[in-house]
Amino acid sequence: MKRLLIFLVLLIAAAGSYISWLFQRDADGVPILTYYQVNDIDQNDRTLTVEQFDAQMNYLVNNGYNILTPSELLDAWQSGGSVPSNSVVITFDDGHVDAYKNVFPILQKYNVRATFFITTDFINLYPTYLTWDQIREMQASGLVDIESHTLNQRILTEIRSRDKIWDQLYGSKQAIEWYLKKPANFIAYPGGRYSLETEAISKEAGYRAAFTTNYGLAFNAPETYVFDRIQIFGANSHTLLRFKMRLNGAPIIAPLTRMKEQIAEDGNPEVADLIWIP
Repeated sequence: MKRLLIFLVLLIAAAGSYISWLFQRDADGVPILTYYQVNDIDQNDRTLTVEQFDAQMNYLVNNGYNILTPSELLDAWQSGGSVPSNSVVITFDDGHVDAYKNVFPILQKYNVRATFFITTDFINLYPTYLTWDQIREMQASGLVDIESHTLNQRILTEIRSRDKIWDQLYGSKQAIEWYLKKPANFIAYPGGRYSLETEAISKEAGYRAAFTTNYGLAFNAPETYVFDRIQIFGANSHTLLRFKMRLNGAPIIAPLTRMKEQIAEDGNPEVADLIWIP
């Protein structure tokens, strides 16, 4: 019994040291939050209610977070300057109309800035997506920056033709620059999927950086075409708690997420399911 207690004490101490090491190692990482939809109709894990999103923005503002744009983050890193402590970047993927109806008023309420990665072929086409007039209004506010999510959200790694990958990346960039008369500097890969080829084409097309949906913090590194982000989920009764855990616990949750995915890929989904990820 005594040996067991000693073993448990040593195990807890080792776990504590490992957790401390993870936080120290990732101290310079910046969380880039990823949202999709905000409305009170859709019930799925990619949709937050208006109240939930409002509560999250309130939390960031009242807890002294420095909300940066992707350009500000890269400018600081690439100029050798320092990024303010407690910094965070807010992004939205797809370009759903609730970005204008529900998200934009909350950004105005808290004076918070966000980047919207839009699917340009869907704009002015589907009623569930934004219009160019709505996009122009948000861009003109200074709180919203519009960037690319490709032409039609095709998974780039599933496209066999390099020319068609180029069309997805460069075509959406051209559309944004033509309609908004401003540079499109960033791309969010559809489905978060990327390869060495998509990275190279993104750079060739003139993007400064590209973003995945891999869970993790973003770091200052020479390679700017694989920035990790933190997806923020909804459709549960503990969204604010879950939000805080994913935001503040990224140094621990990121390696656990990779471990869970690897175990599942190795053919052990039952074991992977035992690893709880908030």
